[in-house]
Amino acid sequence: MTDADVKADLRLSLQDARDALLWKLEGLSEYDVRRPMTPTGTNLLGLVKHLTGAEAAYFGETFGRPVEGPPLWIAGAAEPNADLWATADETREQIVGDYRRVCAHSDVTIESLPLDAVGRVPWGRRSELPLRRVLVHMVGETHRHTGHADIVRELVDGTAGQRPGGANTAPGDPAWWEEYRSRLEQAAKEAASGS
Repeated sequence: MTDADVKADLRLSLQDARDALLWKLEGLSEYDVRRPMTPTGTNLLGLVKHLTGAEAAYFGETFGRPVEGPPLWIAGAAEPNADLWATADETREQIVGDYRRVCAHSDVTIESLPLDAVGRVPWGRRSELPLRRVLVHMVGETHRHTGHADIVRELVDGTAGQRPGGANTAPGDPAWWEEYRSRLEQAAKEAASGS
C-alpha cells in the first residue's frame, strides 16, 4: 500500500465522519441544534463548532497554513468550553459554513503535503507531529464527536444511525425498540442483583 493509498483511506474515513456529523443537524430547529442534552452541556452545533476549531488548528496552524476558526479552549486560546456551544448571535449557517470552509482548507493541506511532513503543535504533549499522526488523530476525533452527535440526536428526537434511514441500526418500529430496551433493563437489573 502506497502513502497515497493510506492518505486516501484516512481522508475517506474523515469525510465519512464529517458528513455524518452534519447530517445530525438536518431537520432540527434552532433550539434543538443548540440545546444542551447532557449534564456537561453537549449539543449538536457545539460539536460542529469544536471540530471546526480542531481542523483549523491541526491542519492549518500546525502546518503553517493558518485559517480562521474558533479558538480551542483546550489549547488555552479561549475560556473553558467556548468552542463547544453556539452563542445566540452565531447562526447555524455561519457555523456549518465555517466547518465546510475549514474542512476544504484541511483537504488542501492533506493533499499538498506528504504523510511524513512535520507540523508544530503549540499545545499538548508532543510539539512536533507528522501529517500522518495528525490525520489519524483527526479521524479519531471527528468520529468520536460524531458518536456524541448520534447520541445527542437520538435524545432530541429519536433519530439514530450513521446515515439517513438508520441503515446501520437494527430494523424495528417504536414498539420493537421499547421491548428491546426493556429486555436490556431487565438484564441489567438481574446482573446487579446477582440473580
